[in-house]
Amino acid sequence: MEIAIIAHDGKKADLVQFLEKNKAVLQEEKIRLIATGTTGGKAENSGFKVIKMLSGPLGGDAQIAARVAEGKTQMVFFFKDPLSSHAHEADINMLIRVCDVHNVPLATNEATAQLLLNAIALQS
Repeated sequence: MEIAIIAHDGKKADLVQFLEKNKAVLQEEKIRLIATGTTGGKAENSGFKVIKMLSGPLGGDAQIAARVAEGKTQMVFFFKDPLSSHAHEADINMLIRVCDVHNVPLATNEATAQLLLNAIALQS
């Protein structure tokens, strides 16, 4: 299962902490992580193997949306910062829409991401 990880700057530390808390599930052989560039680099620094796309503002969100549309990415964790504005808001909304169109689970906060990971763990 391919899981995309994305986080706005104000949420990157929260996402890395979430990844570390769930390391056992996320490092299973059946899980492959992809990420936008900066988020992926932070995950790599914490010991995770990640396939990195471009940075979100440079098109990484769109690259991940394309993978969702192609059926390659089965789940998306996008830790959004609701208290900040983002220049690439159109790309963010497009990614959310593509997840909805293709019925791909999308977590925009830690609580929802944890529920999705718990469901994966139960299937193991």
